Amino acid sequence: MIATETGSVVEWSREVNYKFRMSVFRDALLTHYSHAAASNAQAKDGLTVRGVHPDSHQLRIIRDLETEPLEDLSISRPRERIGWGIGVPDDPTQTVYVWFDALLVYLSGIGYPDTGYAWPPDIQVIGKDIVRFHAIYLPAILLALKLPLPTTLLAHAHWTANQKKMSKSLGNVTDPMQAMDDYGVDSVRFYLARVGGRFRDDVDWSEEQLRKHADEIRNLLGNYFLRMTSRVIKKRVRDAVSVAQDKSFRGLLSQQLANVDLSKTFDISAYAELDTPRTVEAFLPLLDSLGGVVSDCMKNLEVAEGLHAIVQVLRYANTLLTNLAPWSEGQSVAIALSSYLTALETLRIVGILLQPFLPCTAAKLLCALGVPEVEKSMTFARVGRGSVGGEDVLGVKGVKLFSIKK
Repeated sequence: MIATETGSVVEWSREVNYKFRMSVFRDALLTHYSHAAASNAQAKDGLTVRGVHPDSHQLRIIRDLETEPLEDLSISRPRERIGWGIGVPDDPTQTVYVWFDALLVYLSGIGYPDTGYAWPPDIQVIGKDIVRFHAIYLPAILLALKLPLPTTLLAHAHWTANQKKMSKSLGNVTDPMQAMDDYGVDSVRFYLARVGGRFRDDVDWSEEQLRKHADEIRNLLGNYFLRMTSRVIKKRVRDAVSVAQDKSFRGLLSQQLANVDLSKTFDISAYAELDTPRTVEAFLPLLDSLGGVVSDCMKNLEVAEGLHAIVQVLRYANTLLTNLAPWSEGQSVAIALSSYLTALETLRIVGILLQPFLPCTAAKLLCALGVPEVEKSMTFARVGRGSVGGEDVLGVKGVKLFSIKK
């Protein structure tokens, strides 16, 4: 008989072990995951990731608990066979099964059983190949200790090379340090989150795709910032600002928003591949809803979806800018001012939302925009909630946000 996972020959043996009566926790585990699945279906409190995420893992666990007996777990090995393990207390002939010991490290690492330890975690992150250890073994141990279970277990898929799991023995690993040196840390982070942030399916590492996505964010964000802060546009905007009573960014934006209806809210479906809004008035409500959409995505561990919504808004903003052509002498200075203010507000909100994804780039952008430190939280990721450029709306200077060697 050959092991399907390792390809090694399976040898039958008999030995004396200590066992954990895991079988008695079958009903409790089934109740826990069934309740989590039901709560997710109802989206209580907007949360859809209780239990195990993605839900395909949770459904399989529920099915297994419903249809198969949960056997007791062997938690020790004879020292004569596994001599390097941690010894079983008061029994020098046995060592603790490595996975039982490894799972207990979660508790010992936070100071259990001393007082003051923080448990349970809101989210526990693991690879998809060790779901059973963390969704069955660990919860059973916690139930035996009368400790609460983690709220969510995120079981992510793998990054692969040529559709095979990366392995040092196969030599098919990717050098992340070289990738970050060639494309920049934030560009690599963007690629990882954009392509791998759905967690459900394995994703093949591709330098071609890394380059494509590095170019995507550089063009949509970096070039957009430089376009909007060009001398040509500022010259046209200056003519409109000169006749305004309140020349601050907030004052000018407030006047523009008087003609915009921000009462309509959008969900994630509005940020699919749809037609670009043709006017500033149609674009700003989408921008206003973006923070809430990204927040909901992150709460439900849909990292790629949240980042996709941000990218879509940048696409809309770039296309809108091209269509309005505020640099053209044939366009009114009022349109030039409106385009400029909208672009700065887009960059401010996007900069706030990109902080978890591209921390260095977002920090550079928000600093260049003159966004105060106290206005960099999600609370200010709404249209009209923050400030740019201090008292001088024309004082914002474009800076190069990305540096890519390749």
